[in-house]
Amino acid sequence: MSNTTLAEKIKKIQTPFYFYDIELLKKTAQAAITEAEKYGYEIHYALKANSNHKILKVLSKMGFGADCVSANEIIRAAECGFSPKHIAYAGVGKTDKEINTALDLEIFTFNCESLPEIENIDKLAAKKGKIADIAIRINPNVDAHTHEYVTTGLEENKFGISEWQFNEVVEKIRLLNNINLICLHIHVGSQITDMEVFKTLCKRVNEIQKTFELFDIKLPHLNVGGGLGIDYQNPDANSIVDFKSYFEIFSKNLNLHKGQKLHFELGRSIVAQCGSLITQVVYVKNGRQKSFIITDGGMNDLIRPALYHAYHKIENLTSTKAEKKYDIVGPICESSDCFAKAELINETQRGDILAIRSAGAYGEVMASQYNLRELPKAYYSDEI
Repeated sequence: MSNTTLAEKIKKIQTPFYFYDIELLKKTAQAAITEAEKYGYEIHYALKANSNHKILKVLSKMGFGADCVSANEIIRAAECGFSPKHIAYAGVGKTDKEINTALDLEIFTFNCESLPEIENIDKLAAKKGKIADIAIRINPNVDAHTHEYVTTGLEENKFGISEWQFNEVVEKIRLLNNINLICLHIHVGSQITDMEVFKTLCKRVNEIQKTFELFDIKLPHLNVGGGLGIDYQNPDANSIVDFKSYFEIFSKNLNLHKGQKLHFELGRSIVAQCGSLITQVVYVKNGRQKSFIITDGGMNDLIRPALYHAYHKIENLTSTKAEKKYDIVGPICESSDCFAKAELINETQRGDILAIRSAGAYGEVMASQYNLRELPKAYYSDEI
């Protein structure tokens, strides 16, 4: 959809809001499914990227499983059509209430991140007379070469179990009667664009599987998480990531046991490019050395730039004037409420409409009501 067409469609909608290109979402999801199905791989969509009801219903109908990190995400996934038999549940701090919810729904796996968690799931499952299928989340000690806040696979980390703990964990699991170990789970981080990282991951997973073979353990499932990044700088030129190369890496470098099923937990790469935060220019403020665009959308609507110093391409949908550099900021009473510095966009004036691109992942789902602002609404390309 062209900027002019989009601007015409949305000009009467109160900003700020999230706009989702449903056609692009479906094309991206189908591209992932097509490549994964070549190898019999299963994709669990990571709800933490975006738990919008309509997006979830689209993905569940297309055959995705779900990757959840809270009981409410599990409930949302089930409500939106995901089969509990294809829901994996991760997270370091699962409460008793959340575990009981997942036990009642009889999900695919609990991705367990510590020995105390495993023991607690066993205890709660015993009270219900159930057997809980679990995965052990392993820290492969692989550097994802990404932002420190989204790197999760290093040895000293709040996530997962490190190799020096394997003996103790395996010995304890063998004494527990109400859990069933069916899977190893490995995830190294997020927004990974260097494909060599996934080759390194495959090598480490092969080594880890051999270690478990020494315990006489061969498991029917292996979960290598997600983390595949997108191109934030060029959202139109690279609107769909290279799923072909991504899955080929695992096919060529990962040694699966006979009959072992490989699972992925992709989020950002499925939904990021289909979403934009649409915001209106409230004021243009000219200083001596720089000019500021002040928008009605703020860090409460899209926190990634403030939280991660993340880059999002920003476009003026209503101006065709020559480009000029601006600092683009929001109305929140925080100096960190800044979407971009020295961003080159078409010369802007009060009332112009901006699109902050590639915001379909970790955008709407992380929005807050800081400063008592209203949560941004969502609109869709097939409904306006």
